[in-house]
Amino acid sequence: MALALEEAHRAFVQGDVPVGAVIVRGGDVVAEGRNCRVAESDPLGHAELVALRRASSVLDTWRLDGCTLYVTLEPCPMCAGALLQARVKELVFGADDPRAGAVGSLYDFSRDMRFPWVCRVRKGVLKEECAALLSRFFRSRRGC
Repeated sequence: MALALEEAHRAFVQGDVPVGAVIVRGGDVVAEGRNCRVAESDPLGHAELVALRRASSVLDTWRLDGCTLYVTLEPCPMCAGALLQARVKELVFGADDPRAGAVGSLYDFSRDMRFPWVCRVRKGVLKEECAALLSRFFRSRRGC
């Protein structure tokens, strides 16, 4: 999660919402990603999607069933759906997202048995650090 936080800091510096993601398999970092919607004018530039694409490229497969995705913020519906479609084995996230979270806050894609794949979830890892960075970003945007 510390590496995901580093990616989130990089997103902050670029002017994007500070969310970072890292994909690990067998203890090795496979891919990293950070939000880049502003930096790349990409509506799909969410940290999780960037990391999933990179991991698929590195591993030369869309099936990431032996991988763990670490991300600093609870995934939105788009990202939660993508990690299920990629067959990610485990999701570990930091801060809850009460406005758009799809892994327990608004929805819970991870427990919906109608999906063809289920993902183990651990939440709250470095929660305070992840939430503090997000709060700092939004305070700076609002001038508070």
